[in-house]
Amino acid sequence: MNPTSMLWRRLDTPGHDACHLLEDKGGWRLSGTAVFQQEGAPACLTYALAGDRSWRTGRAEVSGWIGAVAVDVTVIRTGSGEWIMNGAMVPGLEGLVDLDLAFTPATNLLQLRRVNLAEGHRAEVPVAWLDVVAGSLSRLPQTYERRTRLTYWYESPTAPYSGLLEVDPSGFIARYPGLWEAEG
Repeated sequence: MNPTSMLWRRLDTPGHDACHLLEDKGGWRLSGTAVFQQEGAPACLTYALAGDRSWRTGRAEVSGWIGAVAVDVTVIRTGSGEWIMNGAMVPGLEGLVDLDLAFTPATNLLQLRRVNLAEGHRAEVPVAWLDVVAGSLSRLPQTYERRTRLTYWYESPTAPYSGLLEVDPSGFIARYPGLWEAEG
């Protein structure tokens, strides 16, 4: 796999996100930086996720700041399927294989590649959802339905959010209505 990169502009507040996906030893690595405004304060978060060849998340690190608050989070999914955040086991996430970083559209690529839906098919894809603002890792129910080669209907009832996601040929989100849009 060749390295793949993406740049997004945030639509609901000033901001940008740039990420890079590349093949790594035994799997893949996604890294990037999101710079945006969070409740009137500037934020800068750098992230790195690693996973296996089946697109299952193994480890993630997020660091940076939101306003005057430093952010330094490590999330690990163990071989037995348990989730650990900053050294503490997080209950209620057993059986989840995907990590979604709430502040970037980059992690949707990993979920879409893992489930690999054919057109017209739908899948429940609950994820471990990292909300760095709240400092929490929780279960986020979500559903993807592949409408065409480059579109998915997405629903997350607890977020609450639904919309028609457009992807580019690599699988990165190109348009996340009301939230993100690819540039270039």
